[in-house]
Amino acid sequence: LFYVIGTSLAIQVPVVGWAPLKSLEQLGPCAVFCGYQLLRICDFIKGKKEMTRLELFKLRAKVFMAAGAIAIVLVMALAPKGYFGPISSRVRGLFVQHTKTGNPLVDSVAEHQPASSRAYFQYLHHVCSLAPLGFLMVMANVSDSSSFLLVWGYTAYFFSHRMVRLILLTAPIGSALGGIAAGRMFNWSLRQWFDNDDSATLDGGGGNNSSKLSAGAVKKGNKAKKPKKPSGVANSDRSERVESLDSLKSAFDGALSTSEGVLAKRFLSGLLLLLGYVLGANFAHYCWRLAPDLSSPTIIVKARLRDGKVIKVDDYREAYWWLRDNTPEDSRIMAWWDYGYQITAISNRTTIADGNTWNHEHIALLGKALTTSEEEGYEIARHLADYVLIWGGGGGDDLAKSPHLARIANSVYRDHCPEGDPTCRSFGFVDRQGTPSPMMERSLLYRLHGNQIKKGVVADPEKWQEVFRSKYGRVRIYKILGVSQESKEWVADPANRLCDVPGSWFCPGQYPPGLADILARKKDFAQLEDFNRGQADEEYQKQYFEMLNNPEKAAAIARQLEREQKAKEAAANGGSEAPPRDETKKGVDEIYNTWEDTEDTTLMWSLITNNQVEDLKMWLEEDPTVAFIRSRDGRGPMWWAFEQRNEEVTKLLMSKGVPHTDRDAKGLTPMDLLEGSGQ
Repeated sequence: LFYVIGTSLAIQVPVVGWAPLKSLEQLGPCAVFCGYQLLRICDFIKGKKEMTRLELFKLRAKVFMAAGAIAIVLVMALAPKGYFGPISSRVRGLFVQHTKTGNPLVDSVAEHQPASSRAYFQYLHHVCSLAPLGFLMVMANVSDSSSFLLVWGYTAYFFSHRMVRLILLTAPIGSALGGIAAGRMFNWSLRQWFDNDDSATLDGGGGNNSSKLSAGAVKKGNKAKKPKKPSGVANSDRSERVESLDSLKSAFDGALSTSEGVLAKRFLSGLLLLLGYVLGANFAHYCWRLAPDLSSPTIIVKARLRDGKVIKVDDYREAYWWLRDNTPEDSRIMAWWDYGYQITAISNRTTIADGNTWNHEHIALLGKALTTSEEEGYEIARHLADYVLIWGGGGGDDLAKSPHLARIANSVYRDHCPEGDPTCRSFGFVDRQGTPSPMMERSLLYRLHGNQIKKGVVADPEKWQEVFRSKYGRVRIYKILGVSQESKEWVADPANRLCDVPGSWFCPGQYPPGLADILARKKDFAQLEDFNRGQADEEYQKQYFEMLNNPEKAAAIARQLEREQKAKEAAANGGSEAPPRDETKKGVDEIYNTWEDTEDTTLMWSLITNNQVEDLKMWLEEDPTVAFIRSRDGRGPMWWAFEQRNEEVTKLLMSKGVPHTDRDAKGLTPMDLLEGSGQ
């Protein structure tokens, strides 16, 4: 009745619709419900007729086989019509490795990564140790009721281990199993001190009882040793093994029944009680210490300055309050979806996206606006928003997560990253020092993030006006200059909303006509599970996984594509396309004797310094002459390899013919750097 009423009410909600009866994720409960109805039908028939257990089993088999046949026919009839909804990547992520779902939006969420032992201990503490003991204790005495705990415990651990955000599921069952373990050990420990028979054994007045126990044990042992007539040699061997175990158990019980055994049990129980008190006090202290951290606002954090002073970083709340107090009520805020709910709840302003990320294509458009060039990003932003909010300050800020934004954008706008680079390796940092790739350096997000902070980075003042910067630089807010009022009015017009029925609250909006050219280039994302919608994108998924599983190859391809793009841009701007390097001895000598700082020398230094040998090998296979490039100070790959004491890179360069006896601008050879004289 609960399932029928609940499902009937759920399908009345527009955003839910018939999903409970169409989605593969929700058809499981429906199948269980139908299974119980079939069992009830069988029980009803049994009540009308006198049936043996075998007859009841045959009846159930016939009923379920008939139901299964009907279900197969329905599936075969409905599946080709696209009736069944696919399993989402979020659910699929519970059964595959994190970042390997095929959906870059799902893979970008940090909470989807597997849980570590440290995370379990952080949230469950000593329950992590007690719950497995309780699980084993329940397994030793399985019943209909206790089996529920076993299934719950296994399921909760499996899913929480696959996704760290689901550790919450283990809290109730972990507490239950941990309580069983602690309770049984506590009960056993108390019984060792307050059991009458054991007390009599120790106080000297229980000699008769002791004798009775010993006699009973011997009697039991003798009874156990009474042989049964074997039906064969195998049965005889099995009987002997059982008798040996019974004898061992009888001897063990007899030893524990002696005064020495009782004393040992009481000593062990005392240790358990003492250990329980110490661990319990420690657990209580940990809970009280952790409670403030879990209950404190996540947007107000503690930090430590370089001088050791502890401060409260309140930048995020201040930024949201600034939006609330200093912007018109109809203002639209462009920010990455992570902060959408915070902006809506605290600032009371409309945000372009929030945690409801089911519209993959919309999130991709937002990612494209932030990671495309400043000019194109501005053209998108002015039709969608009035302000842009950027998280900065290092750590997990917008720039740190921006490679994910570019990857998500490219899953829908396939021309966003260079062709052949589905994982967008062209967008990101080229070294551990935070040097941006050319594509990242051109992006809107990089311009707004580093505006007038990073050397040479300036956002176009005719397009953006910085109106707020938080105290510690964690949040920056820009006003978009030249907002398209035509697009804003078009979006606000109720006539341009697609309501399911007149007057409904469920009215998905539409993009303004000003974005038509950009939207024409999108290709709706088809996830791997869209097996029955005719939207499979096998070629993209194939390339995506190939590059995802081989990041070195992806990085090399990205570099090659970036060089080709630069050559095309140079040709388009009236310049001549740079010819490939001359691999003859004369050409190599010319390269070797040209000392200048270029992007290639920066990248080469980065690869060697960070020991990215595979990347270096692939680059040398593409262009062997890069082994001879030298920077303005006269040093090149061989100097850097010796300086890092990297034997593998040194041998690789020698195999390409790079000398190690030449001198740099200071007269130092690579060997001098190895000896430390060049420091």
